[in-house]
Amino acid sequence: MRCNAVIYRYIFRELVPPFLINMVFLVFVFLMTTILDITDLIVNYQVGVDIVGRMILYSLPFFLQFIVPMSVMMAVLLTFLKMSADNEIVALKSGGVSLYALLPPVLAFCTLGCLVTGVMTVHGLPWGKSAIKTLGARLDTGSLTALLKERTFNDNFKDITLYAGKIDPHQNLLTDVFIEDRSSGGQVITVVSPLGRLVGDAGRRTLHLRLENGHINQVDLDAKSVHALRFDTYDVRLDLNRAFGGGKHGPKDEEEMTLAELRGYLAGAAEKNDRYYLALMEFHKKFSLPFACFALGILAVPLGITSRSAKRAFGIGLGIFFFLGYYLMLSAGWVFGEAGIYPPAVGMWMPNVITGIIGGFLLVRCAQERPIAFGLPDVLLRYAAKRPGANRRAGAHERKVPTIPASGPRPPAPKP
Repeated sequence: MRCNAVIYRYIFRELVPPFLINMVFLVFVFLMTTILDITDLIVNYQVGVDIVGRMILYSLPFFLQFIVPMSVMMAVLLTFLKMSADNEIVALKSGGVSLYALLPPVLAFCTLGCLVTGVMTVHGLPWGKSAIKTLGARLDTGSLTALLKERTFNDNFKDITLYAGKIDPHQNLLTDVFIEDRSSGGQVITVVSPLGRLVGDAGRRTLHLRLENGHINQVDLDAKSVHALRFDTYDVRLDLNRAFGGGKHGPKDEEEMTLAELRGYLAGAAEKNDRYYLALMEFHKKFSLPFACFALGILAVPLGITSRSAKRAFGIGLGIFFFLGYYLMLSAGWVFGEAGIYPPAVGMWMPNVITGIIGGFLLVRCAQERPIAFGLPDVLLRYAAKRPGANRRAGAHERKVPTIPASGPRPPAPKP
C-alpha cells in the first residue's frame, strides 16, 4: 500500500506541469485569434484598455469549458508518453504493478478537471455572458459603433435587427443599412437606406440613427396589409438601456440562464419549439462537457503507453486529432439536436459515450499486451507480411552457392 501511494503521488505530480502548460498555451492561442479585434477596438474605436481587458475576462469561461477537458487529455497523454519513453511503465510492470493500478491518480486528476469545467459551465458561462451585455450597455454612446459589426445582422437591441455593409467609426457613418423593427406588436417594419449617421445622447442613454434617401415597408400581420413609402430623412431611436438584452427587459439567452433558470424554463415551457430544444441542449451540455474529462483522460492512457517508440510530437498530434473528433461529434450533435433529427440529450452525451468506449477498448488491449495500430503504414506492413506469395518471391531471388569440401578425394579430371 505504501508503494502504491508513492506511485500515485508521483503520477499526479507529473500530470500538473503539462496541464498548466497546455492551459497557458491554449489561452494564448485564444488571445491570438482575437488580437486583431482587440487592436481594432483600441485604435479605431478609442475603447479603453480596461474595458477591453474586462471583455476578454468575461469571455474566458466560454473557452475554458473546452480548454480544460483538452488540457486534461493532453496532460495525461504527455505524462504517459514520458513514462513510456523512460521505460518507467516497463519497470512498474516488472515489479508487479498492472496498468489498472495506475488509473487512480488519473481518475483523481480527471475529477478535478471535471469540477473546474462544471464551475465554468454552470456558473462561469452565465456570469460572463451577462457581464458582457451589462458592460456593453454601459459603454459611452460614442463607442457604440465598436459593438456593431460590418456585414453582420446585429441583434443587440431589443426587437431591432440592424445590418450595415460598412461602418466608419471616426464619423459614425453607416452605409447600406437594413433595419427590421418588431417593436410594434404584430407589425414588422423594414427600413433600407444607403447612408446613416449615429447621433448619441449620453444624458438620456439613447442613440439616434438618422437615415437618408431610403424606403420603408410596413407589414401588418393581423390586417394582412403592406404599406411602402420613400423618405428623405428618417430617424430610428435606439435605447441603450434596452440594448444587449436589456437585463430584465426581455428573455435571456440560453447561455445566460443559470441552471435553475434553465430547469424552470424547461418545466414551464408551453410548447416544444426551437428555443425549447436549444435550452434543453444547453442544459445537457452543462453536464456533458465536464464529464468529457473522464472520457478523454481514459482514452489518453493507452495512447500514451502504446506510443512509447514515437516522438512526443506524435503524441501531441494524436491527442489533438482525437479531441477534434470529439468536438466535431459535439458540433454535429448540436446541429442534429436543434434540427430535431434525434433528442438533444443524445446529441450532447453521444461524444462522451463513443470516446469512452474507444478509450475502454484500447485500455483493455493495452493491459493485455496486445498491439494497437494507429496508422495505415502498420496495417500495410502487417498485410504484406501475411501474403502467401511474399516468401516465395523473396526466395526466388536467392542463389545457391556450391560448397567445396575442405578434404577428401577430388573427382578425376575429364579426359581430352
